[in-house]
Amino acid sequence: MISTADVIASLRARDIENIGHGPLYRRLQTALKAVIDDGILKIDDALPSERDLANELGISRVTVRNAMRALVEEGVLVQRHGAGTFVAPRVEQALSRLTSFTEDMITRGMNPGAIWIEKTLGHASPEEAMALNLSPGTEVTRLRRLRTANDKPMALEYAVVPRAFLPSPDDVEKSLYDALAKYGKKPERALQRLRAELFDGETAKILGVPDGSAALYIERRSFLADGTPVEFTRSYYRGDSYDFIAEMQVDAR
Repeated sequence: MISTADVIASLRARDIENIGHGPLYRRLQTALKAVIDDGILKIDDALPSERDLANELGISRVTVRNAMRALVEEGVLVQRHGAGTFVAPRVEQALSRLTSFTEDMITRGMNPGAIWIEKTLGHASPEEAMALNLSPGTEVTRLRRLRTANDKPMALEYAVVPRAFLPSPDDVEKSLYDALAKYGKKPERALQRLRAELFDGETAKILGVPDGSAALYIERRSFLADGTPVEFTRSYYRGDSYDFIAEMQVDAR
């Protein structure tokens, strides 16, 4: 575990007063985040106390408190009553395996959750019909929910499934894939497209992050063994809490 002296030295090396623009607490916030992003402070490492940071850096405790509060709101730090402030856990997902959000969280020892925003039946839009290879106007089941891990908002997810494969949205309790498995329609492969975006006002508010925060947009089409499209999902993941990992091999040629 890193010492207080090492954290202070790392912050001093970043010359807080000359980082970017804006109030001093924002500059300290940027410096603390850099220390975490660089791996100097790791997951579950405790930060020095407000008093120690203020005294050693020659700034007010209010400045330190505001910087820490901002990082807690971003999900970078977590405060534990009576214990202090710690680097919050991040979720890593391998891109080589097709798993559900629920499976990912359970594998990591976290408690998956969902807050339902929409569970409806409707007719496929032109985009949905194209993604799922459906005729225009085909009935689909639509699911929109906020995904959480240990009660922390992680992602906003929009899923569309042909009604022929999922007759009622109420069939989905926690895991969409579990519900599809009951009908023998659990996907066996998928194609995903990822890109970096910025959260807009509505999505940022739902996920509890500042407007304009970094987001990972993921579009996924999942297929049955015979190649039939079964799921079209668009998700917005918090960029400060989710990492995607791909394993690659050197071409033997």
